[in-house]
Amino acid sequence: MKKILVTGAAGQIGSELTMALREKYGNENVIATGHIKEPDETLHNSGPFHFIDCTKINTVAAIVKKYRVDTIYHLAALLSAVAEKDPQLAWDVNMIGLYNVLETARTYKCSVFTPSSIGAFGPGTPLDHTPQDTTQRPNTMYGVTKVAGELLCDYYFKRFKVDTRGVRYPGIISYKTLPGGGTTDYAVEIYYEAIKHKKYTSFINRGTYLDLMYMPDAITAAIDLMEANPDKLQHRNAFNVSAMSVAPENIADEIRKIIPEFTLDYKVDPLRQAIADSWPNNMDDSAARQEWGWEPEYNLESMTKDMIEKLSQKLGKEIKT
Repeated sequence: MKKILVTGAAGQIGSELTMALREKYGNENVIATGHIKEPDETLHNSGPFHFIDCTKINTVAAIVKKYRVDTIYHLAALLSAVAEKDPQLAWDVNMIGLYNVLETARTYKCSVFTPSSIGAFGPGTPLDHTPQDTTQRPNTMYGVTKVAGELLCDYYFKRFKVDTRGVRYPGIISYKTLPGGGTTDYAVEIYYEAIKHKKYTSFINRGTYLDLMYMPDAITAAIDLMEANPDKLQHRNAFNVSAMSVAPENIADEIRKIIPEFTLDYKVDPLRQAIADSWPNNMDDSAARQEWGWEPEYNLESMTKDMIEKLSQKLGKEIKT
């Protein structure tokens, strides 16, 4: 039976990935870890949880050794907008943390999943149908750490035969856990505000198209890639994965099909808008589809219907979908 470590398990992706892994592999076989943020009650009580600091290799190695971990899902990281406000901390968390995980994996012979991001691209990257292999010159610290992380994972596979794998996630949408300082956070907030107040003011401007993905598809992508036949993986790390390319007004249009009175305004945040403008409108994910069978389940319409249904229950608001 697999023994899995999840870092950043209390975060937006980690909290749901941990529970999906526990359902699949057994609660006691998935060890959740975090640094500062407290996990919710369900995650904390369903299996092992420990506070660790990924920037200190001994804390990572101790958990791996104690539980005889063979697979690590390394999700601990600072997101784009937060990273830009404290680039030194972002480097420490995103790069030193990853290096420590890879070194621990090398020592204890673990496989490693590490997510990259659309943030790994930059102004010189083709914005439409962004190729799997293309120019990557990001102009944010978050993007720099993601590109460096992709290269570092490639290096550990080629140099030390560590089984490293990863995807480039677009913006992730979820009704369960709020995001933590990303540029695409608006696409989660808009649903909360639509249900609570029937209006939203977007910090991203009209006409700004970005790749988005519903959380169930993000979880599926991570697990499916780690279970894929390694002989078929030509890229291994940083697979483009895409589900939908939308602008704020597209989400608003779908919300109005269920909440007709919903209104959308704009108050652009220059920092996050500049970041968004440097990211692709949509990614070409044909490599992921060909090499390990990637295929998303949700589009904007089905995601919006499910988000509003689940969020209205969560918030105690009765809205018919």
